[in-house]
Amino acid sequence: MSSKRFKKLLVDTNEKGLIFSALITEVKKNCTTKFDESIDLSLQINNKQKKNEINIRTSVNLPSGTGKSIKIGVVCEEAKQQEAKNAGAEIVGGDDMIEKIKSGDLNFEKLICTSSMMPKLAKLGKILGPKGLMPNPKLGTVNDDVVTAVKNAKSGQVEIRNDKDGNIGVSIGKKSFTDENLNKNLNAILESLDKEKVNNNVKGNLIKSSFITSTMGTSFKLKLEKSI
Repeated sequence: MSSKRFKKLLVDTNEKGLIFSALITEVKKNCTTKFDESIDLSLQINNKQKKNEINIRTSVNLPSGTGKSIKIGVVCEEAKQQEAKNAGAEIVGGDDMIEKIKSGDLNFEKLICTSSMMPKLAKLGKILGPKGLMPNPKLGTVNDDVVTAVKNAKSGQVEIRNDKDGNIGVSIGKKSFTDENLNKNLNAILESLDKEKVNNNVKGNLIKSSFITSTMGTSFKLKLEKSI
């Protein structure tokens, strides 16, 4: 049953959608809760091609950050552990940390691992995989440069990944962000997807539809200024 607050929100009646600059004001008007709501982008891609199915999994460093603070875990050799801590990682360890993970201690939101430790960590796929925590070279989370990996994760790195139905969901920032900073983050994501389109040899448009909403708001159809 919808709340009184939700019933008062604006509803998108523009079937063709509006470009970001014309839409973001309406999206922010829907942020009527007391907390700083996230502004979320939802995309559906043409993941069914004649010869193969498109599976996108990459990461993007958002130029304006995410507005969120995330807890980083790092599995690395002892020689690099202090570097990881100095870069801002909250949970750092080697074999001892792997044992904690094995016992179900997942006190972090993103996990980074060096290449030499990855074979040991890979055995814990049943624990880390379902929670989306398994480090991956494509995402920069299997990285011998732990300082750069931690700083990227802290400064606004997000994962872009489609589900089996071709849907992608990713936050582009917070209501408190300026429109310009939200637009910078949106463009960074779209530029990354444009590269993925080329890499996957997609014929025609990669993105079928796009929408923007806030955490507790209604969804608005977004018209992309450039076809991807």
